Amino acid sequence: MSVAVAHQVSASAARALWEGAREAAFRGVRLDVIHVVDSLDQDIAEANRAGISDAIEKALADDDSLKEVTWDLHLVASKPGVGDVASAIIGKIAEIAPDLLVIGARRRSPVGKALLGSVTQHILLDVDVPVLVVKSPR
Repeated sequence: MSVAVAHQVSASAARALWEGAREAAFRGVRLDVIHVVDSLDQDIAEANRAGISDAIEKALADDDSLKEVTWDLHLVASKPGVGDVASAIIGKIAEIAPDLLVIGARRRSPVGKALLGSVTQHILLDVDVPVLVVKSPR
């Protein structure tokens, strides 16, 4: 049992990470952080792992109620592109089978919503677990 967070470096992802950690603490389960990278080359993956781990530790340390949350970082490789990134996340979700997925969403204009696909939309339509969408702050 776990709560998963689709993570990237952005304001909405930082908020999603915090909300995911809160959900994991509330449920008493592990937090699985999924981060998509261009390559799983050993040196690049280790650099990504170190930087992302630091960001996770900082996010959890800033809130006393989250200090006891245990977490795992999952790096998944994908080619750049909405469909590929979404597929990589959906594949990892199928593998780890969390109880809840938390994702961040950036604010988009009405035209942007109509014309452009997004990773968030693909995930919402295709993932088989409940999803909590966290909006970026204004």
